[in-house]
Amino acid sequence: MARQLSHKQRIVIKIGSSSLVHQETGRLNLPKIEILAREVADIHNQGKDVVIVSSGAIAVGRAAMGLKELRTLKQKQACAAIGQVKLMMIYQKFFSEYGQTTAQLLLTKQTMLSEESRSNAINTFEELFSLGVIPIVNENDTVETFDIRFGDNDRLSAIVTALIKADLLILLSDIRGLYTDDPKANPDAEFISCVDSLDESLTAMAKGSTGSRFGTGGMATKLAAARIAGAAGADMLIADASDFRIIHRLLEGEELGTLFRAHPHEFHLMDYIEHMS
Repeated sequence: MARQLSHKQRIVIKIGSSSLVHQETGRLNLPKIEILAREVADIHNQGKDVVIVSSGAIAVGRAAMGLKELRTLKQKQACAAIGQVKLMMIYQKFFSEYGQTTAQLLLTKQTMLSEESRSNAINTFEELFSLGVIPIVNENDTVETFDIRFGDNDRLSAIVTALIKADLLILLSDIRGLYTDDPKANPDAEFISCVDSLDESLTAMAKGSTGSRFGTGGMATKLAAARIAGAAGADMLIADASDFRIIHRLLEGEELGTLFRAHPHEFHLMDYIEHMS
């Protein structure tokens, strides 16, 4: 794994909502985010391009407004607008302490389906990389509705990986990786450290998997992400986000998650996006 990952030059790191906030309050876990900024800054200092796909806007906005639950789409969109500003302010503060400049990109499904908008997005990413900037991406939850949204940042991060031709996607979540069964329900579930190809048996393992109360993605969405990233020629890692210092350990080859090996083949990304739900 060390040999396979050491040469990766363009890396997308997805962070779930539950990995950014205190579970008791839903408010941002500042020490964890500072560690994340340090880890990503160090990767960037090695000459690699790094993109962060960050969830958390709705959760942060909800906590800021003291709302225990969101009953309507309008409430969710308002909380996303409030939380996105707060989240980016914190990212900008911590990354600047490590000499890094960040940029915000809010993507929509419609952006990806429009050839002109998609081309503009690619050009923006490439120019940011040339300027040495770290893009931070999220779905634009303030304008999206159920029928025209990506729905989860696992798949969004894989779409970004394919869009910018990244060679590694890291999904950091509240689970260590892929198991033969739900480890929370079955203590005999076995951990799978490497997946060479996705088949129906692996897909069946993920059925019924759901996200946490702060996030939307379960194992099924992560396997969907693995299919997209793998088809686009990128390896993918799922790893535990409880300590963001795991990032450099993963890149040094420690087997701390599940590695999905790339399986490049003809894959029409836009067809997938158009029909995804």
